[in-house]
This record gives sequence, structure tokens and C-alpha cells, in this order.
Amino acid sequence: MKKIRNLLATLSVAACAFAFGSGSAAAQDHTIGALFPLSGPNAVYGDVFMSGSDLAVEHINADKMLSGPLSIAYEDSQGKPQPAVVGMTKLVNVTHVPYVLSAFTGVSKAISTLAMRNEVVAVNGGGVGPDLASLGKYFWNVIPLVNLEVRAAMPYLVKEKGIKRVVLIYIDDPFGNSILDELKSTLDKAGGELVDTLSVPVTAQQFSGIAAKVRAAKPDAVYIASYGAQQIQIVKQLRDNGVSQQFITYSGYLVPDALALPESEGLIATGQGVNYKSDDPVTKRFVTDYEAKYKRAPTAYNVNYYNAVLIYGILAHALEAEGKEVTGANLLAKREEMKSFNLVGGTVSFQSNGTLLFPIQVKVVKNGKTEVLTTVSF
Repeated sequence: MKKIRNLLATLSVAACAFAFGSGSAAAQDHTIGALFPLSGPNAVYGDVFMSGSDLAVEHINADKMLSGPLSIAYEDSQGKPQPAVVGMTKLVNVTHVPYVLSAFTGVSKAISTLAMRNEVVAVNGGGVGPDLASLGKYFWNVIPLVNLEVRAAMPYLVKEKGIKRVVLIYIDDPFGNSILDELKSTLDKAGGELVDTLSVPVTAQQFSGIAAKVRAAKPDAVYIASYGAQQIQIVKQLRDNGVSQQFITYSGYLVPDALALPESEGLIATGQGVNYKSDDPVTKRFVTDYEAKYKRAPTAYNVNYYNAVLIYGILAHALEAEGKEVTGANLLAKREEMKSFNLVGGTVSFQSNGTLLFPIQVKVVKNGKTEVLTTVSF
């Protein structure tokens, strides 16, 4: 019996040496988390976000970039802070993921404390509130924030389109309030005027009263700062109630359901600039495979979540090559060490605040698609 025990001990030591020797980590399955709205009025975003992130998983696994297969554990945030915190708690304490995809300004702010406390990287590809750039070193943004979108759009529209008087309709939450602050400042500097501000509750779906106030203000344009099903209802009901002025909005409107709305025709929106016709291999592969898989052209949101997952693959691959554990702390250290990343849209680098910087395009909706009016780089 003693000889058997000694033999088993020897075999155990040999197995450990095989697994952890030669300077590389043991083969392992990789799981990251995602807090997306999978139900409720914001579920349309969940489908858009998942299509980008799932394609990145397919590519990483096909390339055998990691020692084991990568998968995503999805939790339903509903686009709201409270369900998101519940989902984040499960991902951190039960699933034990080192890396979580996030979306929406309120959601991202709600989970950022948990990310910092547990040294879990949270990566936002959908929320655009400017304060998302200051949530700590474990919170990263792969999307330009909305202050840049407003700064790109308003000077151009004031100068080139003669839009001087603007009414803002904004959702009463951290995101809406951030646009209110930025629009006031940017319009004033550009020579325009914010003639009225109309806040709406998060749950509001009736806007005939708002339309009456817009008509009374007689603006040149209406800036709409909302998201999900609510933003579609605002656009539709304002048009139905006689508001004929130019509509302006941000990248959150650029989803298939909104673009297909007849009332969206002529609407001006901003969003990050991506050259989908680029010949760089990462972009070309993404566009080709996305169109083949989903039978539609990709949008910036698809790009963002593809890139967010691809960044994990790049960082985890580098850590495994060095024999290091794939933890949130090690992912952060490796990101700070690496100077640039080859992603969809080109080679990019993170700013010191953990945010990627992309050019901003000002676009107009025509026949359910967008055409670029101008591109602004920062």
C-alpha cells in the first residue's frame, strides 16, 4: 500500500510539472461575462451587442488563440442599474469571470464599484455618458463618449446647416443629464442657443404634450437624447403631432428598428467613424463574416463588442504565453504594457483614462440607411 501511495504521489508531481512547466499556463476554458438588455424595452440593443461579441468568440476559437475555448456568460441587465448589479454579483461571485462586457451609462456606473472592488475588468461598448471615463482603472471604454459626439455635431450644424435655435428632449437619468450639460456648453461656443430643455421620465411613452412645447418654442432643430423603445416613440409622436423641424440625435439611435422608421428620414445622428471598406485583415474579416452570418451590414455597436471581446483574446493570449494567470489584475497590467491593438477600424491605443479614441461621423438617415456628411477627428 505504501508503494502505491508513493507511486500516486510521484504521478501527481509529474502531472503538475507537465501542466505548469515549460513557461506556459495550463490549458483552460475561458469564460467572460456580459451584462446586456435581453428583455424589456431595451432588448433590441441586446441582440445588436450579442451579434458582435458572439462573432469575436467564433473567430478567437477558430484561430485557437487561447489554450481552451472561449465562451460568454450572458446576464440580463434590462438596461437598468438594479438588475445589472444582481447580474454583476453573480458573474463575479458565482461564475468568477475576470472580464465583463457592459452597456448603458446607468448600468456601467452601477457595476463599476463591484468591478473595482473585485479587480474585474468591465468594458463598455454601448454607454456614452462622459463620466464613464472616470470610473477607475478597471473600467474601460471601446466607444467614443457622447461629449465628443455633441462637440463634433453642433459646430458643423450651426455653421453649415444654419441651425442656431435648438430644443433638447432628454431622458431624466445620468446619460440625459450629461448631454444637457454638454449641449449647453457646445452650442454657446458655436454661436447657437439652447432655447428649451424638456426632460422625460425613463418610463414615459406618451409625448404629445412634449410636442406641443416644441412647437411653441419654434426651434430650428430638436435634439433627442433617449434610448430604446422610448426614442422611437419620441420621433414618431413628434412627427405625428406636427413637429417638422430637423431632428438631431446621437449614436444610440443607429439601430435597425429606429432606422427603419419612416419618421427617421432626414434625421441627423452622430457615431464613431469606421472604414468598413478597409483592407486591413481584421476589419475585412469582420465585415465579410458579419454580413455572411447576419445578412445585414454591421454598425458601430457590432464593431465595439467585437473589439471588446477581441481585446480580451489578445491580452489573455499574451498572459498565457508568459505562463501567467488570466485575472482582472493581470489583464489590466498587460493592457497598460501593450502600446496598441489591431482591431476592427485599424490600430488603436487606449488613452490614460482607459478609453479608445475614434473619429466621429455626422450622418443623415436616407431610405433606412445613413450617409456621412462629415468626419471630425479629435
